[in-house]
Amino acid sequence: MNKIDIPGAVALRRLAFIGMLLGLVVVVLGAWVRLTDAGLGCPDWPGCYGHVTPDAAARVPGQVESYDPGWDFDSGKAWREMIHRYAASTLGFIIVLIAAIAFAYRRERPLSPTFAAVLLLVVLMQGALGAFTVWWLVKPLVVVLHLIGGLTTVSMLAWTWLTMRRTTGIVTPEPGATKIPQLDAARRAAVIATVIVAFQIMLGGWTSSNYAAVSCPDLPTCQNQWWPSGMDFREAFVLWRGLDINYTGGVLEHPARVAIHFTHRLGALIATLAVFWAALSTLRVAPTTLVRRAALWALGALGLQLSIAIAMILHAFPLPLAAGHNGGAAVLLLSMILLNRRLREQ
Repeated sequence: MNKIDIPGAVALRRLAFIGMLLGLVVVVLGAWVRLTDAGLGCPDWPGCYGHVTPDAAARVPGQVESYDPGWDFDSGKAWREMIHRYAASTLGFIIVLIAAIAFAYRRERPLSPTFAAVLLLVVLMQGALGAFTVWWLVKPLVVVLHLIGGLTTVSMLAWTWLTMRRTTGIVTPEPGATKIPQLDAARRAAVIATVIVAFQIMLGGWTSSNYAAVSCPDLPTCQNQWWPSGMDFREAFVLWRGLDINYTGGVLEHPARVAIHFTHRLGALIATLAVFWAALSTLRVAPTTLVRRAALWALGALGLQLSIAIAMILHAFPLPLAAGHNGGAAVLLLSMILLNRRLREQ
């Protein structure tokens, strides 16, 4: 590999790494907010009852009541929601810096200006989805889109960091370097597995936002049946039910929630097989230690996520494990990004 020293690359690499880690924190915080029903802890956006902090709003007589006479102010929920917003805003600022550096050094191209513009657009859309999550009363479709945007942001930051992490510049193939034909199947398997993992995460977001996580409290069966009777798939996956519906606590009947949870379990089985296939395909032909490590990281992240899921069910869905399940999903996705990056370098 050639190491090319490019102006701005060091700052971009460091910002991408910090942003990636902060993005993981934001994803877990978002799950914590959702799981504790704090998504409407502040009924407005971007502030909280018109102020920067919940305490500032509470100190103003009549400020909370002015938003809705029947709205119950919960300081704990409001603070959880605002801490999530503070972290997300910080991440947005980091991405603005990344975009600014990419455009400032667009001739040297430490990072594609187009890629930086897309990253900036994604985080701006994330801000808008955060607002609509509140304005539309935590509608599941918006919550899932918000989750997708968050993981897309983290994935793009991870890709940026992995591209630059070995040097102060960009790592490029040596002139005359050849591709390894045997790796083509592994590359295809990794891409397919990554897509399946992404869809499974979306399905997990749908499960959580519809409060269907506890609908199958047993394992490996669901409702003590291998194929639960009476599941309502028609109602389970209605994406849009109109406005002015408060989704806190969920609005679906039990049969629809069971259908969602059971589908998520089936998706987990498919995603597990896909990741195993990609990792084992890579290990059979991996030409370097870095590629083998990437495959092992994918298997390790998969094992971690499955362990969290099993423990979560066996221990009656404790909050830390439920939030950790979201973090595990993000780590699994990042491990697949790493595997794809390493395979592409060969």
